[in-house]
Amino acid sequence: MAVGLISSATAPQNLNAISFAQAITRLMPNGTAPLFGLTSLLKDETASNIEHGYFSKTMIFPSATMSTTALVGDTTLTVSAYTDIVPGDLLLNERTSEIVLVTATPTTTSLTVQRAVGTTAAAAVNNGDLWRTVGNAFEEGSVRPSAVSIVAVRYVNNTQIFRNSWAVTKTAAAIPQIAGAGHVSESKQDCAAMHAMAIEKALFFGQKFMGTRNGQPFHTMEGIIPRVNAAASGNITTLGATTNWTQFESALDKTLETVTDPKGGNIRTMFVGGTARRVIHNIARLNSTYQITSGETSWGLQLDTIRTPRGTFEMIEHPLFNAYGASSTWAKMAIICDLNAFSMAYLRKTSDAAYNASGAIVDNGVDAEGGTLTTELTCTIKNPAAFGILYNFTAAAAG
Repeated sequence: MAVGLISSATAPQNLNAISFAQAITRLMPNGTAPLFGLTSLLKDETASNIEHGYFSKTMIFPSATMSTTALVGDTTLTVSAYTDIVPGDLLLNERTSEIVLVTATPTTTSLTVQRAVGTTAAAAVNNGDLWRTVGNAFEEGSVRPSAVSIVAVRYVNNTQIFRNSWAVTKTAAAIPQIAGAGHVSESKQDCAAMHAMAIEKALFFGQKFMGTRNGQPFHTMEGIIPRVNAAASGNITTLGATTNWTQFESALDKTLETVTDPKGGNIRTMFVGGTARRVIHNIARLNSTYQITSGETSWGLQLDTIRTPRGTFEMIEHPLFNAYGASSTWAKMAIICDLNAFSMAYLRKTSDAAYNASGAIVDNGVDAEGGTLTTELTCTIKNPAAFGILYNFTAAAAG
């Protein structure tokens, strides 16, 4: 019992209306839109125009590669073009372990250095030797060093308008069903599922477009696959006729070079097709030892989490990837997502424009009741380097 003024805080959990994405997660947790549903648990953004811009920054790791040789006493190193190395940086020769101090950067292909700054003596430098930055060091009373900044990359994605309708004649609405909540309720649920699925497909496969249709602006958004293709193509792997654990781990490793959530570590969500999931399970079976003990009433492997030395992958089989059969490209595919770097930006939250229902707009020309779900949004992928795509899971192998 509540005494006094009833406020929004009085209502029990899930009594008040929730977002469309939350409803999909709660009512259809194993449905065709798991990624869209998961976005209800993430922080979303507000888009203020049909073009939604956002910024992405990735940590830099400066290095330089020798383009010729250098003798023990040489203090000028000729290298391939480099960026972000400034006087005061310490460089380590990956082959000889010699550390040098950068004293000047006369050109974009040469470095002036002080040799053997450390316990490793100066050694001849080979063409192709790699110098990596290992911090910096300055003398007492030194002048202010040159500033180095990470330049943010601005990316713009378009919003996309999603619309799905439900409609039932008044006659059908009046006829009771043997099972279910009635034709109206069934049509509404079908509409919601189709609406969520349309958004889900765009999140993975959508390509950015700006044009006109029927004399009006028409725009679509870019999803995960095209963004990874454009910004992190090295994270895309096409597997061979067979895949063993070593090859699988190497392909996954490419998505773990950056950490977007230092509190939680390297955790990724991996959406897979049915064939890909079966191959992954067979990789585990062929590289594991197990036994059946007396009293067991179930047998087999059913893995949902894959752990590598560098990260954890939570695996979700995506129903949409299985829609075209076990031999389709989608069924043999895995898409790796870093949900910490993924969010939705809404220009218009999901709305339901119903007609001829109780309390809804009356359409005098139609002897039916129905409505239309409309959502306008885009997605942001702020660290494409943490995403990846694995194609062509075909068969497992030991190794």
